[in-house]
Amino acid sequence: MPRRPAPCEGPALSPGRRDTAWLLAALLPLLAWEASGADMALMQLFAGPQGFAWRDAPLLIALHQGGRMLAWLLLALLAFDTWRPFTRQGPPRGERVFWLAVVLASAVLVPGLKRASATSCPWDLEPFGGKVPHVPHWLLAVADGGPGHCFPSGHAVAVLAFTGVVFLWRDHRPGAAHGLAAAVALLGLGYGAVQVLRGAHFASHVLWSAWLCAAIAVAAAAVQRRWFSRRTGRRPPAAPAASAPGASTQPPWPPARAGCAGDNPAG
Repeated sequence: MPRRPAPCEGPALSPGRRDTAWLLAALLPLLAWEASGADMALMQLFAGPQGFAWRDAPLLIALHQGGRMLAWLLLALLAFDTWRPFTRQGPPRGERVFWLAVVLASAVLVPGLKRASATSCPWDLEPFGGKVPHVPHWLLAVADGGPGHCFPSGHAVAVLAFTGVVFLWRDHRPGAAHGLAAAVALLGLGYGAVQVLRGAHFASHVLWSAWLCAAIAVAAAAVQRRWFSRRTGRRPPAAPAASAPGASTQPPWPPARAGCAGDNPAG
């Protein structure tokens, strides 16, 4: 007699709700960082009234400029892979085009917020040798009187915008998506750290850029699911029907709940 699977606690989350839950969970520590005032405390570890000693450090300048070139190279590779995929086993061209557009949207929208921001950079502030009083960026109605255009981080978005590529691959090659997520996070934090050390941004500027790129990807995934449902009359598959040779057998990212007794396969 076949063994009946044990029931699970609670209903399974849909992909959209799971994405939203992860996004909101990531927002909590970010808000806690803002409330703690840790931005100024961190900056005071390597800056003072004389300014930022590493602002013009040759190594950091090289990393900053090299990071831009690397981002352009990665974008060119992504565009080429969309036009002529490096592997036949993976997302169809329509998905590749869609997520390339999402990457480009992230690379435009988040820096666009930066250009519209009245928040000045740390190196412009009085505590670090500048002439502008410190006004937290979340006080949107209060201008600090400085040059502004500093929140959120634009340089880190050169890599963080590739969060969309993680979403592109997560249902086709979950293992590859995990690796891409780690690479985007580490490179994005590295890009941001260079600018923090130079005094171009607070740490929160980088963290908000990461969250905004993730939010754009989550919103894009919701649009993609709705478009797929309207076009086909059914829901998109949560995972590929058959694993290709060498494909990862790990669950999609973020991890979905395992199947439970009594679950509705359609819902």
